[in-house]
Amino acid sequence: MARSITVLGATGSVGEQTLDLVGREPDRWRVHAVTGATGIARLAELAVAHDAEVAITALPECVEALADALAGTAVRAAGPEALEHEAAAAEIAVNGIVGAAGLAPSMAAIRAGRTLALANKETLVAAGELVTAEVARHGATLLPVDSEHSALFQALTGEPRDEVERVVITASGGAFRDWPLERLAAATPADANEHPNWDMGRRITIDSASMFNKALEVVEARELFDLRPGQIEVVVHPESIVHALVGFRDGALMAHLGPHDMRHAIGYALNWPGRRPLPVERLDLSALGSLSFRAPDEERWPALRLAREVMEARGHAGAAFNAAKEVALDAFIEGRIGFQDMAGVVEETLTRLSGRGDITSPVRSLEGALSADQLARDEAARIAAAIGD
Repeated sequence: MARSITVLGATGSVGEQTLDLVGREPDRWRVHAVTGATGIARLAELAVAHDAEVAITALPECVEALADALAGTAVRAAGPEALEHEAAAAEIAVNGIVGAAGLAPSMAAIRAGRTLALANKETLVAAGELVTAEVARHGATLLPVDSEHSALFQALTGEPRDEVERVVITASGGAFRDWPLERLAAATPADANEHPNWDMGRRITIDSASMFNKALEVVEARELFDLRPGQIEVVVHPESIVHALVGFRDGALMAHLGPHDMRHAIGYALNWPGRRPLPVERLDLSALGSLSFRAPDEERWPALRLAREVMEARGHAGAAFNAAKEVALDAFIEGRIGFQDMAGVVEETLTRLSGRGDITSPVRSLEGALSADQLARDEAARIAAAIGD
């Protein structure tokens, strides 16, 4: 019998690639719901193409346009009030939403005991303690979809956790990995949006250039795999072929290699605990020739240092970190601050909020995580505005 699936963030890169895989095996999958935001025409197109029962826009002002686009079809249009319900309604939810907006639907799927295939790293960054506790409490299944975390998940399968000494997450370095440092002050959003390897959305691509995307992944790995901060390393790997490595206490390193194609990680989550053939390139190692690695320069990418501080602080620091990052990214995209100002906004936000009980306390509720998120957004907005002035 076909499994039901809800694709959150269907019009994004992860969502589109998930539907590509699902659409190749219609006997195995039944699309229950697809969600999006402003890309109404594309959302409606995907909903009809995959015979979804419902299409949801996260923006109230777009509901009427979505209903119009779906007029005469069998697909029902809905607004943000339906997001959490439909995230929990299918057997598996793939969360490809970008940003803290993905947290509530993730929790809804978990609390319904569903399988959550998670590409929304902010879920674990903002509320890792709560998420892992709720997964255990409700008997849900949490499967990573980020290529790095999927690689770690696969390499750790069957390995006793006390044998693990360290994990290594690779980073492409993004658009500015080879720029002279003095050029970064003049970097534009268009410059940052030119990723050398991956085809991703604008926000994630710019986060790759600043290494904030990798910083979030570091925090996510700490929560997902219950690691100590000192066990997590980052190396710059320009070829983006090795996605992650696990180091064991006998000195061995187990690496996961794959092409620049998110469908591998997505497909692994969809087919877990088994594997099925996937339409991805098979690596020709002789054609690759060589693979290179180098230590990240934290003067170029201060986000990595901030991630370590967040992991040490725990509590709601992760929610504050992500929220401040999203505000700083918006300000950069809109031309109100410079590229290098983004890290400054995040660091100053964390400094101003450090020591506050609503930031340092353990994450015990979704409401608490969202409150810390809003507190940090407000503070970061004030800091960014002062820089812009």
